Amino acid sequence: MDIDVDHYAVLGLPSGEEGASLSEKQISKAYRAKALELHPDKRLDDPDAHANFQRLKTSYELLKDEKARKLFDDLLRLKRERERRQTQQDSKRRKMVSDLEERERAAFAPDPSTSARQEEERIARKLKEEIARIREMHTKKGAATPASKGPTASSGKESMGGSGVGSDKEKVLKVTWEKVGVDYSPERLKEIFSEFGKVEDVVIRSSKKRGSALVVMRSRDEVVAATKIVCGDLSNPLLVVPLQPTVPADYPSFQKPVENDHLDNLVGAGYQDFEDSVLKKLQQKAAQNKK
Repeated sequence: MDIDVDHYAVLGLPSGEEGASLSEKQISKAYRAKALELHPDKRLDDPDAHANFQRLKTSYELLKDEKARKLFDDLLRLKRERERRQTQQDSKRRKMVSDLEERERAAFAPDPSTSARQEEERIARKLKEEIARIREMHTKKGAATPASKGPTASSGKESMGGSGVGSDKEKVLKVTWEKVGVDYSPERLKEIFSEFGKVEDVVIRSSKKRGSALVVMRSRDEVVAATKIVCGDLSNPLLVVPLQPTVPADYPSFQKPVENDHLDNLVGAGYQDFEDSVLKKLQQKAAQNKK
């Protein structure tokens, strides 16, 4: 007798705990119904009919015997428990494998703090590049001469005469004043510097704290003449210097431009401290003259 055969299943009955609770009458009824179905006289064309019917009788005899049936039920119970343990072990084993794979992935995955630091460094590098680009752009913009831009009414500039600043810088004066008290328009500056010769053009560019202008004279001699005296209103005198770095030997020493200063800038960065100092002296002198 094969101990691996489920004798309840052979009779078409449920197995396990439900099969163990079946009565002897239920088992006999199932056997009679199955015997009618598998009897060899009804399966003349089935070569296995006799063997199948014999197996049915064997299973019925085992289940009908109380002691044998109890042993068989115990055997089925132990098999079910073993299968359940096996299933649990397989589940645990799969979970262990999954956990191990997860730990391996975590071990080889990039550290979040490292990734964040690398991203921060990348953005910082990009920001430095942008700052350098902006500085370079402003440097190039500051180095551009008013002559290349020409007179315009935008960006705080005012112009008169329509000729623009010519290429001959020796005929150009750079005029600066503080934005306090009396202010200066292109017409007013032309009136002031007409005393020294013909004014061909005046280009003004003002900021909140300081006004500045380029005054184009007819000749270099007129530029030299205009730089030898204090011009403008005494309450807000004008600082006048030639735009061209090369000046005559008799040019006032306190107003001589420093070499390598960007004289072609409308408001040259190299003149900042120099202009502040001279303008302060001029204002002090104007205040003394008023007393």
